[in-house]
Amino acid sequence: MNIFTWLNDQLLKMKWLWDLVELLVEKVFGLSMGTRVGDSIHFFIYDTIKIFVLLIVMIFIISFIQSYFPPEKTKKIIGRFKGLKGNIFGALLGTVTPFCSCSSIPIFIGFISAGLPLGATFSFLISSPMIDLASLMLLMSFFGARIAIAYVTVGLIVAIIGGIFINKLKMEEYVESYVWDVENVDIEIEKMSRKDRVKFAKEQVKDIVGRVWPYILVGVGIGAGIHNWVPQSIIERILGEGNSFSVLIATFIGIPIYADIFGTIPIAEALITKGVGIGTVVSFMMGVTTLSIPSLVMLSKVVKPRLLATFVAIVTLGIIIVGYGLNGFSFLLIQ
Repeated sequence: MNIFTWLNDQLLKMKWLWDLVELLVEKVFGLSMGTRVGDSIHFFIYDTIKIFVLLIVMIFIISFIQSYFPPEKTKKIIGRFKGLKGNIFGALLGTVTPFCSCSSIPIFIGFISAGLPLGATFSFLISSPMIDLASLMLLMSFFGARIAIAYVTVGLIVAIIGGIFINKLKMEEYVESYVWDVENVDIEIEKMSRKDRVKFAKEQVKDIVGRVWPYILVGVGIGAGIHNWVPQSIIERILGEGNSFSVLIATFIGIPIYADIFGTIPIAEALITKGVGIGTVVSFMMGVTTLSIPSLVMLSKVVKPRLLATFVAIVTLGIIIVGYGLNGFSFLLIQ
């Protein structure tokens, strides 16, 4: 256990980095820890470096594994599963694709045009931006294994159940007709050497980090502001467990925001330190990543209003139920 604790502290939580940044703030910047300015600068530098390091490492590993499963191969695999199995596989597939909600929609179109079940494709569409392996490692680093596993588990449940409901409603007619007509060409899968896979992984790191870095910086900046400048009493009054509408407020605050999960984690960290319930924070994160306005605008070009409204209603209800449920069982998650 001592070895595990040490590895967890040094590799995931990066305690060595915390100490190094603390030394930088006090000795180089001449600021005292414990002051608002000193703590804010420490929060910003430490969280930014930590997130980028973990993000780069995890995306490289995940992308290297992904190189064995190109889209053409994935379509063939998922096409073998029907019903509940299709929803489960679609949701699990979303966890290994480090895409934001907007990036997931072109893949969603490809799955539909390939004739894959509508419910399974929506399970993928829900889970892909909400959860992935890189975010799991970041969540473990910031909040511990219990909360990280709980987040991924409830995210998968929302994705699977959401896909099942859409499948049961038989809403294929509410997908825009041009989507069904998109030509689906089977491309011969090229065999990649190890060197090619490493190159692919590096390109993925460059592409994804290049797209999400502004959201990370903004998220860390907001987190530093909440953590050190917003009085705890205000946060608790709006989002604290004493407010029975806290989950609803957090969900609807998160929906209009467009950000990747990596940008929401430092905000979530600051909210938890201010006494906000874990379920409320999870609802905020899921609202931001899954139901952002830009992604809904893009999706509206693919599906008709009735299906879009059904998708939003199902996911929003799922997020709210998850939030209240996790708040009720938070005693099992706080280590």
